[in-house]
This record gives sequence, structure tokens and C-alpha cells, in this order.
Amino acid sequence: MATTQITTSSHDTALCILPPRSTWPRIDRLRSRYDKAYGKWPPHINLVYPFVQVDALPRAVEAIQSAVTRDQRSFRACLDSADVFNHRNDNTIFVHDNTESNPLTDLRRVILESLGQEDVGGYRMHMTIGQSEDVNASWHRFLLQKANSLPTVEWTVDELHVLVRERSPAGGSEMRAWATISLEDGSIRRLELPKPFYDEPQPSAEDEGLPYTYTEGDIWRKSPGVDHAKPSSAAPATLAVATYNVLAEFFHPPAQKRYPLIVKNILSDRAKADVLVLEEVTDDFLAYLLKNEDIRAMFPFCSWGPPDQDDVEPLPSHNNIVVLSNQMFEWESVPFHREHKGAVVVKFQTIGQQDDTVFRPLILAAVHLTHGLKDGSITAKKTEVEMILKYLAQNYVDHPVILTGDFNITTSSYTITQALEKNAVSSQAVAHLRNFDRSFLADGFVDTWAVSRLERGTASRDDLETAFEGEQGATYDPTANPLAAEITGSGFNMRPQRYDRILVKGDDYFKTLQFNQFGFLTEALQEDGKDVTLHASDHWGVRAILRLGPEPESQRSAVVGARVVPVQLKSAQNSLADPAALLDALKQSKSIPSEEEIEKRASAFKLLQSVITEPSSSTAPDQGRSSPQLIVVPVGSYGLGVWNSSSDIDCLCIGPFSPSTFFALTTQRLRKASGKGIRVIRRVKAFTGIMLELDVQGVMVDLQYAPSHAIAENWPGALEHPASSPVWALSAQTLNKFKPVRDLDYVRRSVPDITNFRLAHRLIKEWAKRRGIYAAKYGYLSGIQITILLARVYKLLAHEAAVVSIPDLLTTFFNHYANFDWKKDLAFDPFFHKQLNYRRTDREPMAIIGYFPPALNTCTAASVPSVRTITEEFQRADRLLHDEGMTWAQFLAADDGNFLQSFKRYIKIDVQFWGGSLTKGRSFVGWLESRCVSLLVDLKRRLPELHVRFWPARFVEKMEDAAEDDDQGSYQGFYLIGIDKPKETVTDERVIYDNLITTLARFGDQIRGDKNYFDERNSLMTITVAKAAEVKSFEIDHREWGRYTTGDDESDDDDDEDEEAQASSIYEDYHAVHTAAKKSKTTNSPRSVVVTKPEGAGKFRTAADVLNRLRWDPALDSGNYVVGYEDRFAGAMEKGLDIWKSEQTDDEFIPQHRILYFKRRSDGVVVWDRMTRTDLLFGSGGPAAG
Repeated sequence: MATTQITTSSHDTALCILPPRSTWPRIDRLRSRYDKAYGKWPPHINLVYPFVQVDALPRAVEAIQSAVTRDQRSFRACLDSADVFNHRNDNTIFVHDNTESNPLTDLRRVILESLGQEDVGGYRMHMTIGQSEDVNASWHRFLLQKANSLPTVEWTVDELHVLVRERSPAGGSEMRAWATISLEDGSIRRLELPKPFYDEPQPSAEDEGLPYTYTEGDIWRKSPGVDHAKPSSAAPATLAVATYNVLAEFFHPPAQKRYPLIVKNILSDRAKADVLVLEEVTDDFLAYLLKNEDIRAMFPFCSWGPPDQDDVEPLPSHNNIVVLSNQMFEWESVPFHREHKGAVVVKFQTIGQQDDTVFRPLILAAVHLTHGLKDGSITAKKTEVEMILKYLAQNYVDHPVILTGDFNITTSSYTITQALEKNAVSSQAVAHLRNFDRSFLADGFVDTWAVSRLERGTASRDDLETAFEGEQGATYDPTANPLAAEITGSGFNMRPQRYDRILVKGDDYFKTLQFNQFGFLTEALQEDGKDVTLHASDHWGVRAILRLGPEPESQRSAVVGARVVPVQLKSAQNSLADPAALLDALKQSKSIPSEEEIEKRASAFKLLQSVITEPSSSTAPDQGRSSPQLIVVPVGSYGLGVWNSSSDIDCLCIGPFSPSTFFALTTQRLRKASGKGIRVIRRVKAFTGIMLELDVQGVMVDLQYAPSHAIAENWPGALEHPASSPVWALSAQTLNKFKPVRDLDYVRRSVPDITNFRLAHRLIKEWAKRRGIYAAKYGYLSGIQITILLARVYKLLAHEAAVVSIPDLLTTFFNHYANFDWKKDLAFDPFFHKQLNYRRTDREPMAIIGYFPPALNTCTAASVPSVRTITEEFQRADRLLHDEGMTWAQFLAADDGNFLQSFKRYIKIDVQFWGGSLTKGRSFVGWLESRCVSLLVDLKRRLPELHVRFWPARFVEKMEDAAEDDDQGSYQGFYLIGIDKPKETVTDERVIYDNLITTLARFGDQIRGDKNYFDERNSLMTITVAKAAEVKSFEIDHREWGRYTTGDDESDDDDDEDEEAQASSIYEDYHAVHTAAKKSKTTNSPRSVVVTKPEGAGKFRTAADVLNRLRWDPALDSGNYVVGYEDRFAGAMEKGLDIWKSEQTDDEFIPQHRILYFKRRSDGVVVWDRMTRTDLLFGSGGPAAG
């Protein structure tokens, strides 16, 4: 008779075996911390899951009963090994039977056959212990090690368990017992209602809560318990209690070099104790510690045994609290709400307070509270303190209690105040922080350090001249402990904190006889040929020696914390494999600066830094306040160390001022430093804010500013704060200013080898420049994009291979991006973006993702044509690197056709301007360049069959008088776009040409129609289609006309954010001349500026003469001059010469008799001054001739 088939597809039922209840605690100690199914499932081994539908359970159970009665009997199960199942998103760590023959496999086959199902194989018996995310991560390896360290679980399997899922109204669910099937007689025991597994406390083992003690045979065993605690006649009169955070190792395999030094400090005279509480104890460290003979002799009892002993469980967490003592005790664990957080409560069986006939054992509670100075961590600490105090009050009322451990409570007033001022923490959280001591005191606890300090004074090492309130008695001191300094980083957290404490509660039972710190023993080591000092831990330990029992009357004193594109290593061929040849090629191309250039830029940067950060004379020391903190840091190619002789220095200044105030003060300082070789070239207002272009001792510098008092004060520690930190809660515009330095900092710290990275970066940059794809504003590559692309390849390679040579790195780089699908894939650093929530839009043909917010995609100007060009260049480079005999010098020099000879036809944009103002022409040319990307996009949309390539440079004709034209104030240049029609194009060529002309005409009209930038009186722009022969005589124009992006505006006018303050600041240069006139000013009524002619003085040129000379003299740049004038209401003001209105009918007309002076913007020199009769243009105003 054929077996009726019952489908096994339901996740609401399961058939499994369960270990005996007595074994659950040792399994669940790990499951409760690492298995997300803990509480929903009991410890189990699935036989069939998914199982049958709920309504089919009765039939299925009867079929299974028949099968097991006929073919099965009870058998032994053994869980003695651990292993891992690897899944797509995580991994399952489990224990299993390591024997080859497994009766569970046969049992499963019989059961499936009874249900009419076929056993397709692949079953592997297992009991889940937990999950991990990354098999290569240390946390995964530590957990696997814990699973392997579980003592063998062995039992007789004599029944099967049927489980059903019970869903709760809140949306959760749990598996409950539905029935059991006996393997002995096949009997079925069905429950009336499904029964939960965790509805009652789990049974405890007989030795649960007992400490381990060292016995003969080099074995630690559970100490035999006693019926009840009772006082001993040998009870000590004093008790030395110590607590020590030993700093866990967080990388696998754990380094053990600190272990001997930790033990040495524990055994030192300053640390010798009767009870020792250790925090951050790992399996590896405890196994090492308990092998030491001196430790065994000093502490016969330990709350946990050595995890490397076969019958001892691993510690439940990675960081654990362990108690060692020379007195017998019992202990229990008190869990907190946060995962892996809890207290260990110890009850001494022979030490305590005898009150008449009642003996109250001494209780010691050890804690390691949540770390951190954030609202969330402070709230967690508050909850943990409340929980342990409540637990002690409910369970051990009137008992003498010691509360000790690492409290992680910030005590430094400086740290707390700074965190509050920088909005790193709320005032409410600070109130909680300052209430902890009150809470302990209200509950009857006394701080032994405070008592010792009041009675005996602090130790000499605590008397720090620079200490703030709350720093005395510090046990965590980054200023003195290199390990603590390394972990903390920098900023306001780099202050001493008193984290570790010993508190006592017990009326007159405790008397603090002595309090001291320990852990200061260090060891001198040699690492990499250098002398280094090894510290045992980042914490100092503390010890209190307590007298137990009431003090005799005679002695009493009256003092009371998916989308990754894989990279395949491509080895460089022999002719490219020599790094020295690569270095020579870079030197020949002048991509590596000389020592003189390095010194020149270092000197220029140091000078600029000193001028900007020099303390102001207005903040003198006698005023009782310090100068505001100003930070100047290099960014861009100079900051990354990939610059060459043609590179500018990009600088970012960080400070507490508003941008208007900063630039007003800085401009004044820079102009006053002109004698040191500093010249302000121009000031640019861009979408990103104001930027100063400077010449510092012949080095071009771009200076930008980001306002943030908190970051300036916490620099460079702020860089280590995560993006979610309150210190980075800034506006998008300000964050955009910080983005380059944050991205740069992360790259410098994260790439495998920064020296190799810089060499590779230089070659890629030089290659991109030569191939015409290094210009971000045209949609090509830029420095940050090369940085990201190279960093991700380098890091992905290093993740798989320990060492990657520079030639192999470069060969892999070009091969990887030659085959990269830019349309579909994102280029990002997966080591930084572990969860990338970036959504790409249809308008992004390329996505190279940066590191920090606000803007992630660095390719906002990319277009389909530019991406195609970049792809073709990567593919060309990849082919070259595979050509036999190719060298790096040949690779950089290889030219398969000049751009001017690569196309039959070109789009030619002819740009001309004339007149005296280079500023106007520069603005027009820069704005036109910024619009070229829109032309490429429009061409792609309207003429998709054409391939267009823009060359990122201006061209000029090879003419003898080109330089003379420039000197006369006129300029003509060309931009070229190569156009190519693929052979397979079916569209009629005349139609394509007509559409092309229409598109170009529309672009030309748009440019000429924008009156903000195009002035037909001094500018001309045409766009045509030219044959190759018409442009073959062109050459690239290497003159520097300034960098410009859409929205930039060159100006020295007052900043819109603070016009009034800026105006007064600018006028300060003229202050000395007009002091008397200002003091006598009593009215704002209109008046003329009248200056009496000195006796014997010659004729003085009028303001009208100067105005005309500056406007029309071709040797002078009118955009470089400003007019100082007397405003009827605001007093002295300034206005750019180019926007000065001379027509009386104009609304902004100002009479010329109100002109005070004319001044050069670039150096601040006043070239004509009415009051002092200064005239540097005509030389007038001096003594009369003859």
C-alpha cells in the first residue's frame, strides 16, 4: 500500500529533538547573547523543518509513530564540535556530533518516508549557538571559539518533540510544545494546549553559582557548597578589595604580550588583595591567568574556571567580569537591559555581620557600566545603576555591601563642560551624570577614595597642576597612559577620569584604612628598532583595605562607548614590474616635486598658517581671555601628498567666527603681511562660499573657511567622531566645506600603504591629464575621484592579498575600470560604506561615491559623452599595459593621434573679449566653461547617434601677435568638441547636420542672452562646425585665467551676510587719515568733502580724471580697483570701479565730489587720496614748479 504523501512546507511546525533540561543553562548562556532565536526556540536539533501544516499534525504524528515503532529505538546524541553555515548575509555557528555515523540521519530518512517524502540528502545535524555577520571578523572567530569550548553535551534521545508556532497580537511568535513521540514504545503524548518552554525558571545545576577552586592534578573544579552561610572564627579583621580593568583584546587571534605585565601588576605589593574584581576578561586571558602558580596561591577561588579546560564552559561574553578571592563565596549574575551588560553579585559564606542571632553575609556587587559621554550611554548608565541598587535593596537589605568595578562615569568638569558647549551631550544627560554620586550616597554607599582623600589627602601623582575638578584620583588618564591616549584619541575627552571605584555600605561595619592605585609597572620593549614602553592596561587599578566590623569606642575618630564590484588582481608584465622604472617615469614627467619645491611649499604654508593664526592684539592676556582657536589645514592634492609643481595649495581654515568676520580679519592680516611675500589676488564668491586666491611667496593658494567652534576646539580629534556625532550636526554648506578634509583624513588612515598609494595616484593623475580626462567641471575625473577609485581597488586587493606592488596595483586599476559597468554599478569604498543607502538617479551616468556627507556622488558634472570618453581611455590604457615590452615611460608618452587630428569635424566655440577689465573677461570665460557640460548633455539628447568628445582646454591660434593682443586688453580663444558619426548610423547625414546646427544655435543664443555675464559691448561668442583643416594650427593656451564655476563672483565688496561689519572693517585701512573728521561728525546731512589746498602745492588731478584713466587705460585692470566714497547715511563706504555709475540719470549715481579715494584690490594700496593729496597715477598734487 502506497504511503500517503503529507507536504512538509510549513514554518509553523517543527519536528526536533531536545536535550535534557539540565543541560539548557550551559547552552543558553551563549544562545541568550548570540542567537536571535533565543526565547523563541528552546535548544534543539531539527529533524524536519519546515514540517507539516498544523491541520495535518495528527495524521503526520500517527504516520511517524508507526514508522519509529517499527524501525527505531533510543540512541545516544553527542554535541562535541562546532562549525559554521555560511549564508549570503550572515553565518550560523552551531555545535554538532563529530562522528561519521549519525543515527539522526537514518531517523530523518525513516520519518520522511513515513510522510511520503524523499530524503534528498544534505542534512547535517546541528544545534544553533548564534549568528555572525562576517566570517573574517574577529567577533566571528571569538564566537566560534566559544562554541568549540562548550563542554560536550551528551544524552539518550528517547523521544521526538513536535513544536508549533504561537503568534502574539504584538506581531512576535514563539515555538511551543505540541506533542512528544516516544522512540521506545511509539506512544504519543499530546498536550491539551501548546506549552511554552520559558514560562518558568530553568532548573539550576547543583553546583550553579559556586566558584571554581584549584585542585591536585592541575585541574580547576567546582568548590563543594555548604548548607548555609555562617560566620567563621577565622574571619579576617580586614579585607583588601581591588578592581582592575585589564583591557580586552578585540582582534583574533588575541595578542598576549600584555598578559605577563598584567599578572605582574596584580601580584605587586600595591595590588595584593583578598578579593580581586577584573573587568574586560576574555577567555584567552582567563585561561592564561589561571595557569599562573602565584595567582592560584593568592586566589584559591574564582567565579569561573579556565575556558580551555574540557569540562569548563567558555565565558558568556567577550568582555566579562570575573571575581577572584581567598575566601569562599557564592555568586549570581544580574543581567541589565543592554546586551552583554550585567553585574556579578558575590555572597561570602564566612564573612559578614553578626547581629544577635542573625548573620548577614558580606555582599560584593561588581559592575562594568556602559561606556560613553552621549545621551544614550548616560541614560543606559542611569538605568544600570538603578537596577543594581534596586536588586541589592530588595535581596540584601541590611547586609554589608561592596559595590565596585568600572563605572565609566565621566568625572572631569572640563570634559563635561566642553561636551555641553559643543552640544555633544544634553543638559538633562549632564544632570543625570552629576546625580550619580547623589544616588549612591542616598542609598547609603560611601566612596572609599573620597573617604581616604578627606582623611589622608591625595597621593602626590594626583596633584596635577593642570587638573580640573573631578580629575583627581583618575584611574583612566590619557595624559599619562599611552594606551588610554590611543583609545581616546584627542579633544575634550583627553582628560583624566575617575572611572574605577570601590563603594561600601554598612553603617559602622566598614572602615577605609587605605586606598591606593596600582598598575603602573611597565616594560621596555624594542619594536621595529625603537625603544617603546609597554603598559599593562589603559586603566589604573584601585585597591581599598577595609577594616571589617565595628570600631572599638577607644579608636573611634570624629571625622566622618551586494553592491561591491569584485576586484581581480592583474599582475604587471615583466617590462612594467620594476617600481624603480615607474618612479623614474614620474620624475621625467615632473609629477614628483623636487626637494626645493617641497621646501618652498612647506615654507609658504607655514607662513600662511602663522599669519592667519597669530593671536590678535585685542585679546591680550591681561583681559583674562584666550585667543579664539583657529586651525589651518591643507586639503586637496597637497594635503594628500600627491601634488606636483603646477599644483596649488588648497587650505581650509576652521574657527569660531562667522565667514564675514573671518574674511574681513584675514584679508587685513594678509595685506599687512605683503612685505613677507603674501598677495591677495582676488576674492571669489561661489555657491560653496567665499574663497581667497593668494600668492604666498610665489605659491598659489586657495583659502576657504568653515565656521565651527566645537570642531576647532576639538581638532583633530573631531575627525574621529562618527558622522552621527553631534559635533558634525552642521548645515549642509558647512559640512560641504569639511568634506574634503574628512575624506582625505579617512583615506590617509585607511589605505594599506600611503607611500605606494601616492605614487600610484600621481601616475594616474598624469595619465588622465595627458589624455584629456582630468577636469571635473567638464564631467571628467578629478583628484578626489581618482583617490576614491584607487583607494577602493587598493583596499579590496589588500583584503585578499597581504602585499600588492605598485605596478600590480596600477595594472589592476586600469583593467578593473576598463571593464567597469558605469551605467549599472557604483564605485565606492565598501570598507567605509558598510551599508550604502545611496539611490542613483537617471541623471547620473557615473557614480563615484565619496565618504562623508552631505553630497556623496562626486560626479555631478558627468555626462554620457564624458563617461564614454573616460571608459574608452581606461580601455585604451588597459590595452597598452598588455602590449609586450610596454614601459611606464612609454605608457605616459604613448599617443595614438593628436586630438586635433582625431576627428574630421569639430564644434568650435569662439570666445573673444576686449577692454581694460580682465576681471570681466575672466568671469565671462569661466561662466562659459561651466556651461559646456550642458551643451554635451543637449547634444546627446538631441543627437544620440553622434559621439562627441570635449577637450578640457582652451586653444589659440599660433600667431606672432597673440601676446601683444593680450597686452592691449583683447583676448580670443577657442573650445573644441570632436564629433564622430559611427558608420552604422542610418540617419541621413543632412538631417544630423541640420539638427546639430539648430542645437548649437540654441546654445549660442543662451550664452549671449545672459546679460549677467555676456556684454556685447566688450564680448563676442560664436559657435560653428569646423573641418579638421581649420583647427590644425591651433595650440593649447597655457595662460592662467583663474578657476571658475557657475555662481562664482569675483569681488571685494561687502559680504551679504554682514554688510555693515564688513564695510567698517574694509574702511579700517583709511581710519588713520579720517580720525579727526569722524570725531567732528555730528550729522548725517549731505555735505561735500572739502580739502583746503596747502600753500605752495601744485595742481591736483580730479576724481573724474582718475576715474577715466582707470577705466580706459589698457595697461590697467579696472576690475582691480575700488572707489572709496562718503555715503550720506552710512559714512565712508566702498564700491567696485566697474559698477560705479557716472550718469546722473542712473538711480545709483553718486556725485564725484563725494569720492574720497581710489584703491587697488590686489595689495590694498591707495593710488589717489583726496585728503592727503596722494596721486600715484598722474603724480599730481606735489609742490608747484619753479
